[in-house]
Amino acid sequence: MNLLLVEDEKKIAQFVCAGLREQSFAVDHCDNGTTGFEYASRGGYDLIVLDIMLPGRDGLSILKGLRKAGNATPVILLTARNELDDRIEGLSLGADDYLAKPFFVEELIARIQAIVRRASGDRNHLLEVGDLHLDRLSREVTWHGESVDMTGREFNLIEYLMRSPGRVFTRTQILEHVWGYDFDPSTNVVDVCIQRIRRKMTSIGVGSDGDSPIESVRGVGYRFRKLA
Repeated sequence: MNLLLVEDEKKIAQFVCAGLREQSFAVDHCDNGTTGFEYASRGGYDLIVLDIMLPGRDGLSILKGLRKAGNATPVILLTARNELDDRIEGLSLGADDYLAKPFFVEELIARIQAIVRRASGDRNHLLEVGDLHLDRLSREVTWHGESVDMTGREFNLIEYLMRSPGRVFTRTQILEHVWGYDFDPSTNVVDVCIQRIRRKMTSIGVGSDGDSPIESVRGVGYRFRKLA
């Protein structure tokens, strides 16, 4: 699942991102409200973890703006323990849950999973493009009806591309989103992972490497093929 964390406290952001990524969540992080609102407004996230006290635009203002624009992405608010009025206002503005600081990342993960389970009835956990089907809850991938065994990293990469068919992602964008930390720009880790995914899809006996839905864009990066 793709999550957005908007949190300006560096230590909190670090342990939350690390804990979520250990559970194979893909996480984007913003440390101010202005950028956080821009990211959230683009869509493409399954859930937003949103601190209330932020530099720039505060969390309640972000939440209000998203709901006014019709953005129904689930939101968990992070609050200080004595901010009862903010919690009440946040819930009235459309927040799905809140968590008071300090907290254990395990509790945050449990709350995220509970919200996703409640929302799963509308099949938002399923991604289907052509003959490739991906279930973000069971983390199962099928290609031409055959199951493909993916590692956590491979699953996150193909999901990231699959959510925006036709959009070209640079290797740097893929590294930051899927791996979650900076690499030497000359690393070939993205290319190696793409090659593994393609081999697994062709090894089940259907399609060919050229039939892969992941296309290379010379000199730029990769994209998931957009079907006509």
